[in-house]
Parts: sequence; structure tokens; C-alpha cells
Amino acid sequence: MAKKNEVTRRQFLNYTLTGVGGFMAAGMLMPMVRFAIDPVLKEGTEQEMVPVMDVSEITKEPQRKKFKVDQVDGWYESEVEQSAWVYKDEKDEIVALSPVCKHLGCTVDWSSNAAYPDQFYCPCHGGRYTKDGVNVPGTPPLAPLDVYKMKVEKGKLYLGKPEPR
Repeated sequence: MAKKNEVTRRQFLNYTLTGVGGFMAAGMLMPMVRFAIDPVLKEGTEQEMVPVMDVSEITKEPQRKKFKVDQVDGWYESEVEQSAWVYKDEKDEIVALSPVCKHLGCTVDWSSNAAYPDQFYCPCHGGRYTKDGVNVPGTPPLAPLDVYKMKVEKGKLYLGKPEPR
């Protein structure tokens, strides 16, 4: 019979097998956990600037220009089509606005509603924006349209990622 503080052979084997089993389970689970959380641990890459159009084609009237960017979601790489409303303002400076409504993410159109000419209009919930992308007070959007990062190089307009104002 065992004394008060002694470990019996049965307890010793129980502790040993539990420890070894736990160590083996951790060895099998760690690669799976690492695989699952790896995309979260990776630093995001900055979206490259992509050529969209020649600067000579830009007018005072907003034009919707579509372009493709490479996107990485975890391990999946794809080419995604995006668009921007591009025009020159009164100071002859280039403006590139995101077409995504800040209310619920629908796509806005330029001058598509006869009741609101010369405004961006969201058909989903009647959201309106002025030509410079500022939301019209009293309409659903609570923020102005995002503005694309841009640069002009060798007569071409390059756009990056849209950023909130």
C-alpha cells in the first residue's frame, strides 16, 4: 500500500500517458492552427498604382473608367475589376472618386436621375453627392465618396487604393 504523498505506479503511468498524448495532440494541432491564422499574421501589401487612362482623355464631365487590380485574399490571388469616376475640376486638377456609396455600398451614377442633374445618384436608397463627391445633406449617405490615390506619369493617370476623406 502506498504512503500518503507517494505516487503509485498507476498514477505515474496516467500522468505520463496524459502528458505524452497532450504533447502529440499539440504537435498535430499547431500546424493546423498556424495554417488557419497565417493570413491574419501576414502584413498587408500596399496596392500598386495601375494605369487607368491617358490624361488627354480626361474631361470636365465625370467619366466612369474601369481597371483591373491584382488582389490577394489569404492564399487566393485574383484579378479584380474596379472603377472610378474621373474628371477635371474648375482648377483643372484631376479628381478620381470611388463609385461606392457610403450608405450601403451600392454603385453611384453620374447624372442618371433627371430630377438631380449634375449630381452622383445612388439608386438603392436615393443617396446624392455633389460633383466633388460631398454627400448632399438630408440624403442617406453620411460621408463623402472616397478619393483614389493617384499620380500622373508620362501622360498616364495611375490610380491606387481609394481612401476616405
